[in-house]
This record gives sequence, C-alpha cells and structure tokens, in this order.
Amino acid sequence: MGLAAKPVMNTDVFCVGEYGQELDANSGMLRPERILPGIMSGVRDYGNRMGIPTVNGAVLFHKGYVGNPLVFCGTAGMIPKNKILKQVSPGDLIVALGGRTGRDGIHGATFSSLALEKGISASVVQIGNAITEKKTADAILRARDKNLYHSVTDCGAGGFSSAVGEMAVDCGAKVQLEKVPLKYEGLLPWEIWLSESQERMVLSVPPEKLGELEDICRIEDVECTVFGEFVETGRLEVFYHGDRICDLDLNFLHDGLPRIHKKALWVEPPQTPSDIEIPPSAAAKIFQQLLAHPNIGSKKWIVKQYDHEVQGGSIVKPFMGVRQQGPSDAAVSRPMLDSWKGIVLSNGINPWFGEQDPYWMAANVIEEALRNLVAVGGSIDHAAILDNFCWGDTHDEEVLGALVRCSQGCYDFASAYGTPFISGKDSLNNTWKDASGKVASIPGTLLISAIGVIDDVRKCVTMDLKKPGNALALVGATQDEMGGSHYNLVTGKSGGSVPRVNAKISLKSMKQMQLAISKGLVRACHDLSEGGLAVALAEMAMGGGLGASAKVSESLPFAAALFSESASRWIVEVEPSKLSQAKKVFSSVPFEVLGKVQKKPFVEISSRGKKVSLKVAEIETLWNSFSDKQVRG
Repeated sequence: MGLAAKPVMNTDVFCVGEYGQELDANSGMLRPERILPGIMSGVRDYGNRMGIPTVNGAVLFHKGYVGNPLVFCGTAGMIPKNKILKQVSPGDLIVALGGRTGRDGIHGATFSSLALEKGISASVVQIGNAITEKKTADAILRARDKNLYHSVTDCGAGGFSSAVGEMAVDCGAKVQLEKVPLKYEGLLPWEIWLSESQERMVLSVPPEKLGELEDICRIEDVECTVFGEFVETGRLEVFYHGDRICDLDLNFLHDGLPRIHKKALWVEPPQTPSDIEIPPSAAAKIFQQLLAHPNIGSKKWIVKQYDHEVQGGSIVKPFMGVRQQGPSDAAVSRPMLDSWKGIVLSNGINPWFGEQDPYWMAANVIEEALRNLVAVGGSIDHAAILDNFCWGDTHDEEVLGALVRCSQGCYDFASAYGTPFISGKDSLNNTWKDASGKVASIPGTLLISAIGVIDDVRKCVTMDLKKPGNALALVGATQDEMGGSHYNLVTGKSGGSVPRVNAKISLKSMKQMQLAISKGLVRACHDLSEGGLAVALAEMAMGGGLGASAKVSESLPFAAALFSESASRWIVEVEPSKLSQAKKVFSSVPFEVLGKVQKKPFVEISSRGKKVSLKVAEIETLWNSFSDKQVRG
C-alpha cells in the first residue's frame, strides 16, 4: 500500500524452534508449540479479513530459533504503470489517513534488533486491525485513481518520523503533532512522532484536492487529518501546540551519519567426508523419517486456515493433484480475471546450508527460488527477486564475516542470473539470553523470494503425476553433497560438503525447462530440495495418487543418489511420444531417464543392486503425520 498498489497475494515464512525441544524453566522463553499457533492465527486473521489470498510460504523448525523466532510476511500487488512514480510538491498538505496513533509499536524497529530477554516492554508490539486496514486500502486506491495525492507512504519503522522525513527529503516539512488523531489521551510528543501503530498512511495532498479526498474517506469510513505542510526550507520542523520540538537539516538527517567501520572475519569450517554407505533397510527407514519430518511433511494444518481462493484468481494452489496432497513448488495467481496472464511467486530458504558456508547458502536459495518459479511455467527472463536477511550478533566479527560472505553470494548469483533485487529488508543482532545470561545468536538466515509473470496460466505445470506409462526423467546432476542436508539432520551425521551451484549450467537448465514447458513436453515437474530425489518422487506420486519406479545413478553411494540435495534439479514427467523431443530440448544439460509412472501404488527406487520401496498410502500417512498430530492436539 506504500505505493498505492492493490494487494493480490500474500506469502509467509515462519522459523521457530523444534517441537519438543528442552527449555530451561527459568529462561522465560515460550515453547515453539505455543508460539507457532499464535503466529498462524495472526496471519490467518489479518489476511483473511483483508480479502488477500495467502498462496505461498514455508515453515522451518530449527533449535537456533527457539529464543528468537522469525516471521516473514509479504504481499504482491498490482498498480497501473502511470501511477508508480510519485513526487511530493512544496505546498502539499501532510495528511494522515487510516488508524489512530497509540503507544503500541513505539521502538518496534529498534526492538527487532535487540537481544530478547525479560523486561522488554510489550508496547513495542503493534496492535493491528484488519478491517481498518481494508477500509484504508480501499480509500487509497479510489483516491489514487482520481489523482488526489502526489505521493503516499506507509508508517512503518519510526512511524511519522520516517514517513514524513523520507517524503520531505527534497523539500522540507512543518508538522503540527497536536493535530494527529490519538487512540487515547496522554501521549507525549515524541511518542506520537515515533509510534509505529498500524494501518496509518501519510499522503502529500494538493490543497485543492483535499475536499475530494475527505469525501472518499467519509464514504469508506476512514479518518483523514491534515497535520502539516511540505515546504521549501530543506528542514524538518516539528511543533507541538506551538512549541518547536524538532528542527533538523534534511541533508544532515539523510546523509550525516558517518560510515561505520567494522571488522569481519570468515573462517571456513573444516570439511569432513560424509558417511553414507548404508544398506537398503537403513535407506528405507531414513526415507520414512524424512517424509515424517516437520520441515518436509505436510503443512496442511496451517495452510487450510488461510483463504487462498479469495479474489478468485488462484491457479497453482498450495496443494495440487487428484486429492490435493502434492505440495506445489510455487504459487500462480491470475489477478485480472479478464486476462490469462498470471503472477508466479516462490521462495528459497535453508539456514542449515548457512551453518557450513553462507556464500553457498545464498547461491542455493537464490537458485531454488528461481528453480521453483520455472517449475510451474514461469520465465527467468521475466523474474525478479528480493532478499530478507535475519542475522545474529553483528558485533561478533565472525558473525559479521558470515553476513559479508552471504551478501557476496547474493551479488554473484543475482548477477549471474540477471535477476534484479527489487526490494529487501534486514534485521540484525537477533539474539537472546538464556537463563544463565549467555547470549545466543540465531542461525544466519536468508530468505529469497522470486516473482515473475506467466503469459498464459493455462500452460502452467503442476507437480503431481498424471498418467501411468509416462516417462520420468531427472534434469540436472546429482552430486555427493550431503552437507547441511536433512539426511544429516535425521541421522545425526554432520559430514559432507554444502551443494555448489554452477550458475552457467543452472541458467541454461532453467531456460531449457522454460522451452520444454512452453512446447507442452512436460506433464509434471517438481524441484528437488529437502530430502532429495526420494522425497520429491514420493511427493509427486502422492499428489497424483499413482506409483513410480526409478533407477538412479550407480556412480554415487545409494544414500547420496536418494537423499543428496544438490542444486539445479527437477524430476519431469514426459509422455512416451514426446520423450525424444524432450531429449533434444535438454541435450545441452544433464538429462537422465529414470523410469516411469506406474499404476501400482508403490514408489520404487533402485541402484547398484539396492532398492527401497514404499506404498503411496504409507507415504501419505508419514507425510501427513506431523500435521495430523497438530490438528488432533
């Protein structure tokens, strides 16, 4: 809404501690089992009431988030091209539109970068009202279409201080704080100025347009108040009942902070070989453990609480297939119902890779977000990405060194793929103190979201298997790369290297996948990520209610062939009559026929005389087990 776009789809990613994790009774920390339902209810209540479909997301369980959980929420919007650029004009009125101002949210921005411990004021948390936000959004859009304001921004971090301070950067502003509508009496001037109460927008309105704006706000039942004026002084002046309480030169405010110099140190951790020589019986057990793991298994207990059908444009939904069991790689929505064009939204996140090497974590999550986008029919040629960094104590030179290395990975691979960063956000110094007073940092976390345009949503591809007898092929090469894998997580192992990304081959593979999908050669497509090939094939079979047989690489240890999380890979389903054409399209990248879709309800994977086999019904039971447990309570 800070650009006056219509919200059309939401995404959310939650990072919390592990369920069942032991906590010190004196730590003051809430259990993840209590925290996550609260997060879910907030997203559900706000998104559903706003009438915005929540179409995409992820949930991660990691011990390192137990004292400082992370909640990422984002929205994609639609806006006419000629409404994007906005510029304040001196003489414009400063107008507050939407909710009233209270103490909730004061110091919310600084709170996000403080160590979590006992004694922090509850006032740092904003209290939202979705109905007020919906009415405010409707008023903003109507006023936009009538050109009733020159510029608009939201009151985020820093409240009015940031909103007005940023809008006035090229001119100046005079603010009368006593005119700001309050939720209750007793707020001090600095509290009004810094409050981060929700549902508030600031507009620069030409005086002659104010009456029309007020009429729209009256119809939409939204409060609209003039509390200042933009002027040509180059200064930010704030008054309260006639007293000047702030007078800052705007050049100083925006450019006066000296550059901070810090020491960053990166020490590459020692590499140990992976221990992955296992018999088939052990492989089957690990396969089952992976399917049931909370990070991999169904998130249906969360997703079903969200309305992903509101606005009527959902095409590729969170779950696909004949029984709505297959987890989609990305979401596709058709925001304009008179057009077949769609928006595709995907993400990539993997803090386990970052614990070994944050550079390759950045490479992998960028590649995964784009790979997911391409898997449903999106085009990397029309894709953009955004980053969300959440990091630990950056006063620690090794923690800062990891952040620098991660940032370098972002630069290198965004450049290699030609995908611009169009937005982003960071939250640093995410730490907490345990009962003994020891400070702990969260695992360095990078969330990459990718967004693109699909010209015709009718050509989208989903991940569920379609027809017995169709061929199954692996696009991309599997390597013995077990570092940071969920195989290591469930077995307690720690060896192996983090997957490397070859940007040149990866980019070529994505372009060839785009071509194959556009030619109608691919019936189903699923990316390989957590749990590797075995989990991906199981999810495809479960989604389609069909079985699958596959013979995987004999040049790798059996566990690596099944569970490696090497980057740049998909499994595709191809009709026999189109297989030779598909081989030609993928001739310049790794492409290996693995087997076929089968009516027999088993997933069977073999290599080097070893074989694992699971019934699709068992796969479904395992995959749903954690979700079903949460539903039952």
